[in-house]
Amino acid sequence: MSEAYTQIQEVTRRSLIIAIIEALFVTVLWSSSFVIIKFGLQDIPPLTFAGLRYTIASLILLALILSQTKMRKTMKGRSRKWWGMLFIYGCVYITATQGTQFLGLFYLPAITFSLILNLTPIIVLLSAIPLLGEKPSLLETVFVLTGIFGVLLYFYPMDFVGVSIIGLVISIISLLANSAAAVIGRAVNRTLDTPPLVVTGVMMSFGALFLMIFGLSVENLPPLSPISWIYILWLAVLNTALAFTLWNRAMRVLRAVDMALINSTMMPQIVILSIVFLGEFPEPLDWVGLVLLAFSVGAVQYLQTKRMNKSNRSTR
Repeated sequence: MSEAYTQIQEVTRRSLIIAIIEALFVTVLWSSSFVIIKFGLQDIPPLTFAGLRYTIASLILLALILSQTKMRKTMKGRSRKWWGMLFIYGCVYITATQGTQFLGLFYLPAITFSLILNLTPIIVLLSAIPLLGEKPSLLETVFVLTGIFGVLLYFYPMDFVGVSIIGLVISIISLLANSAAAVIGRAVNRTLDTPPLVVTGVMMSFGALFLMIFGLSVENLPPLSPISWIYILWLAVLNTALAFTLWNRAMRVLRAVDMALINSTMMPQIVILSIVFLGEFPEPLDWVGLVLLAFSVGAVQYLQTKRMNKSNRSTR
């Protein structure tokens, strides 16, 4: 009896370690996207670049879904509301958020854009006040103020000399779209009994289609060099299709709180990668702002996830 129990414990511990490694590996892939995108934007128009990445990735995910009988069955007999929700989710998260992300990185340094985009958990928390009637706790309010103070420090003094105003506007739009996608994503995954892989593959296909059409309609696509195709395929296959698959696998083992904390490691990774590969060196005051924001965002994600888990348990 004790030997069997020990074996179960070892299997569980091994599965937990593997899931943590998978999730951390995904954050490395997603963090490296900022650097790869910056390199690729030297030759590839931003919207078309994003469209190619997510179109190829969605085709891979759809092939993976359709190759599994269990996955195919979850898509049969779905209502118009189901398809409509995934359509909206894809348009907001892929077309709007990812399209503006590529545009933002075209105009801004990777660290600056990452700092603005990492305000997403704070925006989601604040938007829950009027939309859901959820008031942040005193501790969450402190962390929100800390994060805002970190952003102010990063941009101090507020003269914006050498900073693209168009890039800042686009990054704010990307931040709002990403925050809206987070809210929609919660609603989709909470109310629909669908595997995450199916949700991701279907919504990404919708969003990628419109992103690709929009990109080709407003940008001239030059002949792409072999290195440009390497950037596109790397992002599509590894940083999107593989990354989402591994992330979904990790979610089966790890708690939502664990996933939130692991996800919060992306910002320091992006800073380090940007310094090493892009030569973006923050000033001393910038470092203080980045650290404050990273700490506050991680804390807000942790508290939000704990609250969501508590709410889910109380409704069971």
